[in-house]
Amino acid sequence: MTETEKAKRAIVAIGDFEVEGFRMPDGSYRMSITSAAMAIQTSQQNATSFLRSKAVKALLGGGYTPQTFAVEVESTEQIRGQTRINALPLDAVNAYWHWQSHRGNKRALALCMALSAESLDRRFDAVFGEARSEGQRNQALSERIQSLEGENAMLAEIAAEPDVYREHVARLEEQLRQNGIEPWQIEGGDRL
Repeated sequence: MTETEKAKRAIVAIGDFEVEGFRMPDGSYRMSITSAAMAIQTSQQNATSFLRSKAVKALLGGGYTPQTFAVEVESTEQIRGQTRINALPLDAVNAYWHWQSHRGNKRALALCMALSAESLDRRFDAVFGEARSEGQRNQALSERIQSLEGENAMLAEIAAEPDVYREHVARLEEQLRQNGIEPWQIEGGDRL
């Protein structure tokens, strides 16, 4: 189901990239589906497919009805008609990014980790009376994302090692079979 509402558009900085955000008349926020996908280097179709999948209900609860909102944006210019953008509630964006992270999207993993760390920083800053500008927060977020993307690349190499070992074992087992030896079998016919 698609709803049409007038909203205010703004560009929202997340570290060193920007997304298109909207404030709805009821005070809730939305992000354009294109921005949500581009932030983690996927396509709008990928995000749309996620909204049709069982995963979104699993992540946001069985009663969740995924919706994109055709957001009608207020315009200060005198033009006929209004711009309409497909937008997602922020909880759906969050679920999408985490799902993509779970599926191995390294950019999504870095973004989710960096945003989680920023959330904790903000809470600790509030308790300890630390004031930081949004510019400082975005700079720190950018640095975290870059650092995490580098670390995730190293983790991907480390995670690939078991696959390499399994491939070696499979190759050795095949060589043994080719030479008339059944791997993992002890004398007398029993298997290990």
